[in-house]
Amino acid sequence: MPGIFRDGLYAGRHVFLTGGSSGITLRLAEAFGKAGAKISILARKQEKIDAALTLLRGQGTTAEGYSADVRDYAAIDGAMTKAVTAFGPLDVLICGAAGNFPAPAMAMSSNGFKAVLDIDVLGTFNCCRAAFEKFRTPGACVINISAPQASVPYPMQSHVCAAKAGVDMLTRTLAMEWGGAGVRVNSISPGPIDETEGMSRLAGDPESRKKVETSIPMQRLGTKDDIANVALFLASEAASYITGSIYACDGGMQLMGGAFMTM
Repeated sequence: MPGIFRDGLYAGRHVFLTGGSSGITLRLAEAFGKAGAKISILARKQEKIDAALTLLRGQGTTAEGYSADVRDYAAIDGAMTKAVTAFGPLDVLICGAAGNFPAPAMAMSSNGFKAVLDIDVLGTFNCCRAAFEKFRTPGACVINISAPQASVPYPMQSHVCAAKAGVDMLTRTLAMEWGGAGVRVNSISPGPIDETEGMSRLAGDPESRKKVETSIPMQRLGTKDDIANVALFLASEAASYITGSIYACDGGMQLMGGAFMTM
């Protein structure tokens, strides 16, 4: 893995990831595992958890998985308690569980809108709240996975815009409240990332992919490793004075504003 990754960077540390069985968050689990951390992943579907554990353990990572819905506080608290029993206090919490589907507001049901807010905002709160008393402090940190929709209005994404804006404000508020306890809280906002479900929906054919690439100031899609490198930095001692920040890792996409998605 390129960038700041090195063997042993997180040896002896415990990283808990929600939504950790697939996509960007699974790559983060791989990165922290290769850097020596013990990995706990949480997702809803046991078959995806099993597949992720096979991958991680095949890379030499010490890992366990737990099935729970981030909307269920008791289930999250129980899973984290088991994780702490297995690997010790939490050093890093990564909240990566999220929901999304493209739909104009007038074609979206109230339940559909609520489902995304519940997964993203309530789910992030539940995981942060349950983790707080299980952190190794001082020095623990939270990394929430946000999105450009938190600050840029996108058509067909009213639910995600509202949800991710909530996640970013939660990040900032918890950073203020928890700083005195030695817990840092930051967000990463990925742009279009190659080999993800979101990218396949946005631009699943070569023509659409090329249009997206040429619309980004850096003229390329991001990679999962790009996001992993930001996470490795934010959880490290090199970022020990950084909290309440929203890190855009998007090749400059947010500079284009809502025009990017309109295009």
